[in-house]
Amino acid sequence: MDVDATENPKLHVLFFPFMGHGHMIPMVDMAKLFAMRGVKTTIVTTPLNVPFISTTIERSKNSGFDIHIKVLNFPCVEAGLPEGCENLDSIPSSQGVNLDMIAKFFKAADMFEQPFEQLIQECKPDCLLVDMFFTWASDIANKYDIPRLMFNGCSFLSLCISDSVNLYEPQKKVKSGSEPFVFPNVPGDIKLTRDQMAVIFTQNEENELTRSVKKWREAELKSYGFIVNSFYELEAAYVDHYRNVIGRKAWHVGPVSLCNRAIEDKLDRGKKPSVDEQKCLSWLDSKQPKSVVFICFGTAVDFNAAQLTEIAFAIEATGQHFIWVVKKEKSNNEEDWLPEGFEERTEGKGLMIRGWAPQVLILDHEAVGAFMTHCGWNSTLECVSAGLPMVTWPVFAEQFYNEKLVTDVLKIGVGVGTKKWKEVVGDFVKRDAIEKAVKEIMVGEKAEEMRSRAKALGEMAKRAVEEGGSSFRDLNDLIQQLSSRRR
Repeated sequence: MDVDATENPKLHVLFFPFMGHGHMIPMVDMAKLFAMRGVKTTIVTTPLNVPFISTTIERSKNSGFDIHIKVLNFPCVEAGLPEGCENLDSIPSSQGVNLDMIAKFFKAADMFEQPFEQLIQECKPDCLLVDMFFTWASDIANKYDIPRLMFNGCSFLSLCISDSVNLYEPQKKVKSGSEPFVFPNVPGDIKLTRDQMAVIFTQNEENELTRSVKKWREAELKSYGFIVNSFYELEAAYVDHYRNVIGRKAWHVGPVSLCNRAIEDKLDRGKKPSVDEQKCLSWLDSKQPKSVVFICFGTAVDFNAAQLTEIAFAIEATGQHFIWVVKKEKSNNEEDWLPEGFEERTEGKGLMIRGWAPQVLILDHEAVGAFMTHCGWNSTLECVSAGLPMVTWPVFAEQFYNEKLVTDVLKIGVGVGTKKWKEVVGDFVKRDAIEKAVKEIMVGEKAEEMRSRAKALGEMAKRAVEEGGSSFRDLNDLIQQLSSRRR
């Protein structure tokens, strides 16, 4: 049972997630967690993003929690974006990433500063929990003497690596992009190559991207601390290193997805699912335990037709049951990337979902035996929470760091072998490598060992958020600190 960790139930925390599903979903879960402890929580978003969170907020309110939504207009047209472009998911793109549109989207986000300050004056919150991309929020927080907690949707390992990169720049001391190097002052001898890092860290000249990184860093140093969607037992060495060696304040409160216990809660995270949940669950119910590979690459990855074709050939060759989520819709009832007769040959073995899938609902089903993922932190942690091993396929952002945690530290994953960081479209992987990784994770010599480790981590994740668990205690400590600060 959830308890009120505050002496004053009027503590008010204002949440402002960045307008992308990978940022909004975990922050809405966090707002629910705070509300479950008797804290008044308010989520700030834009008009066209309200439908993505309104159902889950209404359900929480009906359960007696003090949780609200405040709306700020998004200046998309003023920033040069099309009308209605209020979410990263809605940025128009014919093929691959549209850097010009993304730059305009961030410009629009910077234009929130004045209306957000007006909102602070109206709401008078006791704490701001604001996404890292709103760098101006730290100055507003300091101006009104309100603690600002940062959220960037990453792991403690990623925070430790970011600090190492900022201080030592090890990626600039190797002779080639494919030469491995170790991140100094990071536990575990984590190795990566320059090719697997974001371009913002590999450029020598100052530009808009490097200036953005500098702004994020400055905002981080001004903030009250980080709130992290993780749990101590998952990455204890990196939690301790970040807090005790680097010396920064941080609280782990995850896995936040575990606050969604009912089927309805799992379905209402993000967009409306593109598949009927009963159809999906009935299909899974017909399969043996641990026999299905779930394939999903998040909201931002956008593989081209050639890569999708390789995945299709590979998954068919494995002979495994599968659920495969693809972003591409059928045009004129045809898909030129899908091998001829694929769906007929895999009928009964495979279920394809075109669009948005209820990921947590699927991962939690006993028929699922492994997850092929891009290693986004939300997906990684949701898979850990479900107690499943992973086929790792990092594409961009900090996903290569997460892969190292899964494969090298936790030893619950097998990589497909991506060598290069390529925003959205990814490094091309051939079918043989995909087939090999899937077979290794499902029926290989070490499959049972990985499955056993993953199951143990899943049990630890659930204990962490229960009363007395590591994340439960950390959230209590944070709420008590914020409450004491008000008095």
